[in-house]
Amino acid sequence: MPEASPRGTYLVIAEALRIEIAAGQGSDVLPSEAEFMDRHGVSRNTIRRALKVLEADGVVEPAPGIGWRVVRGGDRRSLAERMTDVIAEDSLAVGDAYPSEAKLCERFGASRTAVRRVLAQMEGTGLLATVHGKGRTVRALPASTVRP
Repeated sequence: MPEASPRGTYLVIAEALRIEIAAGQGSDVLPSEAEFMDRHGVSRNTIRRALKVLEADGVVEPAPGIGWRVVRGGDRRSLAERMTDVIAEDSLAVGDAYPSEAKLCERFGASRTAVRRVLAQMEGTGLLATVHGKGRTVRALPASTVRP
């Protein structure tokens, strides 16, 4: 990476890899972490963080003895997209309670860390609000669910 990213270098790498996978480029087995390090000019830790983001989103999975491989089939949307779509799928309105972290982990088969990361993004974009002791509520509807 020639310059630092305001988003976090690992997120930029994860998104680039997600685009490559969606376009069907390459095989189902990903290159080694060392190859990714050379390609992007970053540390192994940065590559591992990028792969963990994609694993949490169900795009890749670790394959013992092989490295990492692409998960084929199933829901290809990111965890952030799926969690945002909960608002429409559950017919939630502004002010309604958003599901708890535990329920989201169970619903999406994701780690609490991955769910918390997306919840923080949703709060940052103004979709959710947190009320201490009460949980999260819907603060605004996503653009795709706003009705004219």
